[in-house]
Amino acid sequence: MPRYGHRTAGFTESVIRGMSALARKHQAINLAQGFPDFPAPDVIKQAAAKAIMADVNQYAITWGSRRLREALARKYHEWYGMAVDPEQMITVTCGSTEAMVASLMAIVDPGDEVLVFDPFYENYGPDAILCGATLRHVPLPIGGALDLDRLGAAFSAKTKAIILNSPANPTGRVFSRHELEHIAELCVRFDAWAVTDEIYEHIRYDGAHVPIASLPGMAERTITISGASKTFAVTGWRIGWAVAPAAVTSSIRKVHDFLTVGAPAPLMEAVADALEELDRGFYEQLACEYCGRRNLLHEVLTSHGFRAEKPAGAYYILADYSAVSDLPDMQFAEWLTREIGVTPVPGSSFFSVKDPSRRMVRFAFCKKEATLNEAAARLLALSRIR
Repeated sequence: MPRYGHRTAGFTESVIRGMSALARKHQAINLAQGFPDFPAPDVIKQAAAKAIMADVNQYAITWGSRRLREALARKYHEWYGMAVDPEQMITVTCGSTEAMVASLMAIVDPGDEVLVFDPFYENYGPDAILCGATLRHVPLPIGGALDLDRLGAAFSAKTKAIILNSPANPTGRVFSRHELEHIAELCVRFDAWAVTDEIYEHIRYDGAHVPIASLPGMAERTITISGASKTFAVTGWRIGWAVAPAAVTSSIRKVHDFLTVGAPAPLMEAVADALEELDRGFYEQLACEYCGRRNLLHEVLTSHGFRAEKPAGAYYILADYSAVSDLPDMQFAEWLTREIGVTPVPGSSFFSVKDPSRRMVRFAFCKKEATLNEAAARLLALSRIR
C-alpha cells in the first residue's frame, strides 16, 4: 500500500457528527448537532429560489459576490462601527468552518503557537494541525472569571494567534469588553493575530457582542469570522465570511480559491437579501425565542438531576450529569441515545485533556419547542431508572 501523509494521523472523526448518526440509528431526538429543525425565514428562502430561477447558477467572483460583500460591509459599519472595504477586506467562504481554516493557513507557519480557550469547538484542533502549528490551551472556568494572569503567561514570542469564540460553543460564554480589552492588549504586546469565531453573534441573552476588531489597535490584527448558518437557520447552505485587513485578505483569498473556488452563487444572493431586508427587530426576536428555548431545556435538565449554568449566548447547554450516572461521558451519551431516546454530545470532545472523572455532556436547544417538549417527556424515564 502506498504511504500516506501523517498530518491527519491524530485526527478522529467528528464526535458531534458521529452522535448525529447514532441518533438516526436509534430514532432519538438529536440534541447533539447544532442545526435547527424549524424553517428558515421566508425572505431568505424566496430569495434563493428567485436567484436560482434567474439562472444565478454559475461561478460567482471567487471571494464572494459584490452585492453580498457590500451588504456585509454596511452591516459591520451600522452594527459595530467597523470600517470594512468590501473590495479588499471580505472573503466569502463555504461556511465559517472554511473561513477559519483558510484564515489560519494564511497566517500560521509550522512551529507557531495558536492559543485557544479550553473547552473549545472540536474543529480548532485539526485546523491548527493542518497548519503545522501547536495548539496551546488556556483553561477557562465554566461560569467563572477569566484568569488574566494565566492568559498573559500563555502568550510568548511563538504566539502567532489566539482563537476567540464569543458567544462560545460549548459553554455559551460571552466575553466582556474588559476581558476583550485585556486580550487586545496582549495581542498588541506580542504582535499576535486575533482570529474570532463570531457565528453566534446574534444569539445572546446576557451581555453585548463586542467584535475585538472594533477595539483600538485591533482592526489591523484581527480576522473576524461569521456566517449565515446560525442566524438565518440555514446550516446546510455553507455561507460564511472572513473580514480582515487587505494584506492578509489577499492571502486568505488565495487559500480559499484553491480549497473550494467559491461559495454557492444563488445562496450568496439570498443572504444578501436577508441582510438588506431584515431589520433589528428580526435579530431581537431571534434572541428572544432562543432565550425561551434555553430556559425550557435548562429547567428540564436541572429537574432531572443535571447541573448546568444558563448560557449567556449560543444555543447549547453544557451539563454535568454526575448525579444521574457514573458512566463515562461517551458511554452515557450512547446510553441516553439508545435507552432514553435523547442524544447529547460527550463533553470530552471539547476538552484538550480527557479527564476520566469528568461527567459532562452538551445539549443543543436550536429546536422547535415541540421537539424540546418531546425530549422532556422522554427524559422522564430517568426518574424511574435512578
